[in-house]
Amino acid sequence: MRLHRLAVTAFGPFGDTQEIDFDELSAAGLFLLHGPTGAGKTSVLDAVCYALYGGVPGVRQTSGPARLRSDHADPGTRTEVVLDLTVGGRRLEVTRQPEQRRPKKRGTGMTTDKAQSWLREYDAAAGTWKALSRSHQEIGEELAQLLGMSREQFCQVVLLPQGDFARFLRAGAEERAKLLGRLFDTHRFAAVEQHLAELRTAAQRRVRDGDERLLALAHRMRQAAGGATEPGDGPDGDPFAGLSPGDLGLADAVLGWAAPARALARERLDAAASALRLAEEAHTDARRRLDEARELERRRRRYAQARRRAGELAAREEEYRADRARLERARAADAVAPALALREEAEREGREAAYAEERARAGLPGEAAQAPAERLADLERATRRELGALEAARRAEERVARLDGELTRLERESGSDEETLREAEEWLEGWEATRAAHQRNVDAAAEAAPLAEQLARRLDGLRRALDAARRRDILTAEREAAGAELSAALERALTAKEHWLEVKERRLRGIAAELAAGLEEGEPCAVCGSREHPDPARPGNGHADRSAEESALAGYQRAEDLRRRAEQRLESIRDRLAAADEEAGGTPAAELAEQVAALEKEHAAARQAASGVRDARAALERAVREHDARLAVRREAERRTASRVSRREALLGERDELAEQVARARGEAPSVAHRAAELERLARRLAGAAEAAAAAEAAALRLKEADARLADAVWRAGFDTPRAVAGARLTGDEQRLLQRRIDDRQAEEAAVAAELAAPELADLTPEDLETADSETAGTAGAEAALAAAVARLNAASAAHAEARTRCEQLDRLSARALADTRELAPLREEYDRVARLAALTAGTSAENEHRMRLESYVLAARLEQVAAAASARLAYMSAGRYTLVHSDARASGRGRSGLGLHVIDAWTGNERDTATLSGGESFFASLALALGLADVVCEEAGGLRLDTLFIDEGFGSLDDQTLDEVLDVLDSLRERDRSVGIVSHVADLRRRIPAQLEVVKTRSGSAVRHRVPKTG
Repeated sequence: MRLHRLAVTAFGPFGDTQEIDFDELSAAGLFLLHGPTGAGKTSVLDAVCYALYGGVPGVRQTSGPARLRSDHADPGTRTEVVLDLTVGGRRLEVTRQPEQRRPKKRGTGMTTDKAQSWLREYDAAAGTWKALSRSHQEIGEELAQLLGMSREQFCQVVLLPQGDFARFLRAGAEERAKLLGRLFDTHRFAAVEQHLAELRTAAQRRVRDGDERLLALAHRMRQAAGGATEPGDGPDGDPFAGLSPGDLGLADAVLGWAAPARALARERLDAAASALRLAEEAHTDARRRLDEARELERRRRRYAQARRRAGELAAREEEYRADRARLERARAADAVAPALALREEAEREGREAAYAEERARAGLPGEAAQAPAERLADLERATRRELGALEAARRAEERVARLDGELTRLERESGSDEETLREAEEWLEGWEATRAAHQRNVDAAAEAAPLAEQLARRLDGLRRALDAARRRDILTAEREAAGAELSAALERALTAKEHWLEVKERRLRGIAAELAAGLEEGEPCAVCGSREHPDPARPGNGHADRSAEESALAGYQRAEDLRRRAEQRLESIRDRLAAADEEAGGTPAAELAEQVAALEKEHAAARQAASGVRDARAALERAVREHDARLAVRREAERRTASRVSRREALLGERDELAEQVARARGEAPSVAHRAAELERLARRLAGAAEAAAAAEAAALRLKEADARLADAVWRAGFDTPRAVAGARLTGDEQRLLQRRIDDRQAEEAAVAAELAAPELADLTPEDLETADSETAGTAGAEAALAAAVARLNAASAAHAEARTRCEQLDRLSARALADTRELAPLREEYDRVARLAALTAGTSAENEHRMRLESYVLAARLEQVAAAASARLAYMSAGRYTLVHSDARASGRGRSGLGLHVIDAWTGNERDTATLSGGESFFASLALALGLADVVCEEAGGLRLDTLFIDEGFGSLDDQTLDEVLDVLDSLRERDRSVGIVSHVADLRRRIPAQLEVVKTRSGSAVRHRVPKTG
């Protein structure tokens, strides 16, 4: 990376525009940046950092964009930094303007100008600058990818702050770890440590869960075994009382107890099966005796019931005979029913035919109303002949109606064509203006397309910045909440720790009472061995036992774990907040949202206009097609109008001739159709009347025939009159009901006879019938015996089922315990492996000789590289006296190991801590360390070459000889065209370094002056 030119306007102490030509200053390789205190030397370096990263180094970044602006600048002058540099083989120019307040151009008050950035690249072939981006995020990503360093790495590597490295020499391991961690990004190794710790916790939890499940199975087996096991060795006969999750012998104890428990349960199952078989045999015998007693009682009841049914049948004999006679008379009446129905039907038809004839004759005119059927038929035929003569006149009348419709249609079409011609003429008059308007729309839409693309690129950048700003606002709130949570967790951890220490102290004070609680009479004391305990110690007030101490310790450990989690969460939020803030460019989300909304509206309008190109062209094409169609419509309407005139004249002539013929045919009727309808109606009435008269005559004849047939059928059936036949008739349901009653009576008689003749009842003796009471008593005794046998069988079945269930449960639970034991074995192996690896990376394992965490180990390797790179320059600056070395020595107490930094004094041969160096020695040691660190960081960044370096202050503590040696080392950095800028106000350096950039402080703001030796 090489700097070419820097221009600052209204930035820091510079009120107007100041330009710095680094190419001119770097020609000599070493140049001096000097000026009085407060003139703005550091502001030059701030401007370089701001141009590259959008922020300034260190604590100055927290002052905000408002402090970047110069107090000496005119209110209308915009703060701006322009940096021209070469990086990664590309010549770039980056311009940044921070957010700032300025007076409104109209009215009073202030307004805010948004932050802006530009990035350009020089095209050597064309000799011009080409714009790349105006997005804060895109510019930041492009420069970060080319530089390969974060802002903090850049500030430590390119803008070497000697004061920071002097503190680094004297700092402890923790402070060194923080700096190296930020520069070399070793958080991933800390994440590995955390991940392994989480894996260890998870594996431990899985093992403990498995032990708890196994112990729960053991208690379930003991509960399932019930009394089928021998008493255990534990308290209250519980064989598992002394076991807990985590005990190594837990699985063996559970499986060892389960085997004899299953064997004893099976023995008791065999005994229960034998008892069940005996109970089943007794139950079968009692059931047989009860069945015999019940069978005799059933036969006796059956015989008595048969005798009672026979008596009931004899009492209903007269009713049975009456039903049979009534059914026979109803069946004789059914033979007369067809003749009776025929006579009734003939009578009904005669009445209906007479009524129909009367209605048909009512509508006939004059003498036709009383004419016989033959005369009515003759009148109908005469009317039909007259109706046929009107057919030609009716067709003529229909033709006249069609001609009238055709003439009306011609008139209507004539009016429609006139309206069409008028609309076509009006539309064609404005055609030229319409075509010109459509053409303007096409041109405007075509011009909006490139604008929409340009706005879309700007909108994408603003949206990414807005998303980052919103994340920044959310993360800011989360940071406050996480900070409060961390404070609360820290307070709880401290409180829990104090409580644990207090409980531990109380337990130690009362440990004698705790030991005395385990003494038993006649048993030796665990401390003195005596079997006599005359005065054992008693617990005092507030005594705490071991469980209380363990509970307090567990509470403290939980609180400490919550505190660590809260601390990690806060650190994570801070990192994400910094990334979001950098991506957002420091602009508030509300302002970015306003910019996005405004740009979205502008982009939407441009895109809508651009998207209308096709629609505008289609509209123009439709308008052209409509113009052609209008011309064709006008021509067609003119043609139809001409042909319609001759057609109308021909239709009028034909209509007049036909109208005269129709007038003669219709007479006094409104029309020929009305006349024809009148004749048609008269013909239909005459035909109906003739038909009704003939039907009435036929119905009278059928009634006489039906009367004769009915009289003959009544005499044959044995009845005196048709009225007697009607009284004897029954409906089908009534006959079926009588037949069913007769059939039921006959079936009942047969059933009773068969029952009394049954073999089972034939052998009953009078003695059997007289001993009913004793038989009932015998049945009751058999039932009582059966009930006792059933109770015995139920008890034996329950005992057998319980024994079988216990065996099944023990078998099932034992199988599960064995399966869980097999599954738990690899979990224990995994836990041992992960726990060992986690302890090794956390530095707590005995195998970790230096007690170094993984992150510390990586940082130690980086520090060793930095010390090796720094020693080469330190040996030269100290005339070979000092050498920096890295130390792996373990730190005392809880300090971090592996980050020691010592210096070897070749004059004494001793190795001592860097904190013992004097002021001048500390300067060139820190300078060597800074240069070595720059080499290592650049190598990690992908071998990025740094052609421009700045060294800030510290030269005032050196004597002349040491200063010469330091300048020689710096001068050696110029190899391969590298330049070094020294920032100092030491007067002697102005004599030793001819190329200078002086910062002059005035009341109106600072200014820069170049002092470069002339060449040639």
